[in-house]
Amino acid sequence: MSDFHQNLDDALSEEDEAFLKRLDDEPGLIEQMSGAFQGKLKFWAAYAFAMSFFLFGAAIFCFWQLYQAETTRDLVLWATGVWCAMLSVGLIKIWFWMRMNHLATLREIKRVELYMARNRVA
Repeated sequence: MSDFHQNLDDALSEEDEAFLKRLDDEPGLIEQMSGAFQGKLKFWAAYAFAMSFFLFGAAIFCFWQLYQAETTRDLVLWATGVWCAMLSVGLIKIWFWMRMNHLATLREIKRVELYMARNRVA
């Protein structure tokens, strides 16, 4: 056995094996979303998820105020509020999808690593 293979075997711990067994089945969208709420960034994922709902509510409120505005200044201010709130929701959703993509990429890297260790591919 070469040094490379020995180092690879040593690097694959039981924790990696358990992680891969949990990821053997290709997860669906709901499972991927719930996976974003695990790990070291679970607090930030939950915070971003909650903020997206809050900001969407703020956008609806601003839109309602825009509908009822009487002056041009109020129209511009409430329209800016709608735009900023919806842009914020979109950016949070992009971050959330990037987090899910990061976890999917990590899953694939772990699969390749395990494949290499099991089949001695150099």
